[in-house]
Formats: sequence, structure tokens, C-alpha cells
Amino acid sequence: MADPLQVELVAADRVVWSGEATSIIARTTEGDVGVLAGHQPMLAVLVAGAVEVDTVDAENVVAAIDGGFLSVAHDRISILADEATMGPDIDVEAARRELEEASSADADDEEAAQRARRAHALINAAERAR
Repeated sequence: MADPLQVELVAADRVVWSGEATSIIARTTEGDVGVLAGHQPMLAVLVAGAVEVDTVDAENVVAAIDGGFLSVAHDRISILADEATMGPDIDVEAARRELEEASSADADDEEAAQRARRAHALINAAERAR
């Protein structure tokens, strides 16, 4: 087995998750990206969505992020986000209400569109964490 990835998922106010992993999947502005050991160095802009981490202990860690940055270098991955919520901590009903409210707003309301993207990311992460 290749050396594990060292992963750190960081929100603006705290380290959300840190540990060793075999792979991660995150959504960038260019689409989903998967990272395995030996990946070429890269820096990517993340959009609201779910980040999935497969740990060396065969666990699947899922978190919703609101966007941010992904840095990969020498089997070290840093995921930096303003906000991040672990899948099991997500209030799905509250996220569904927020999505419904934001979706019914004016089509030109950028703040409502951003709230809708965040709510969709939360719901998606919660479903993947099951």
C-alpha cells in the first residue's frame, strides 16, 4: 500500500477534521476532483458541496463546505473553507427549509442563490454521510 495522504479540513474558526486517508473527493470550479497518493501538486478553487474522505481505517468522512481552496503537495492535502459542517452534524430539515425559502426568492437575488447552494451542499453531504 502507498503511504497515506495527510488530510486537514479547516474552517475559518477551527480544524474540522484531520487524519490519514487513502483518497479524497471534492468539487472544484472545474468539476469533481479525486486525489490519491502520489497526486501531482495542485491548487484548486472549491465550490459549495460535499467533501468525501476515505480514511486509512476504511471509514468515509463527509463534510459540507461553502467553497474554499484545495491544496495538494507531497501527499499532504489542505482543504480550506469559510464554513464546514460534518455530515452527522447537519440538520437536514433545517437545510431543506432553507433551500425551499431560497429557491422561492427572486431569480436575480444572488444572496438567495448562495443560500440555496449552501443548503443543497448540506443536504448532499448529509445523504452521503449515511
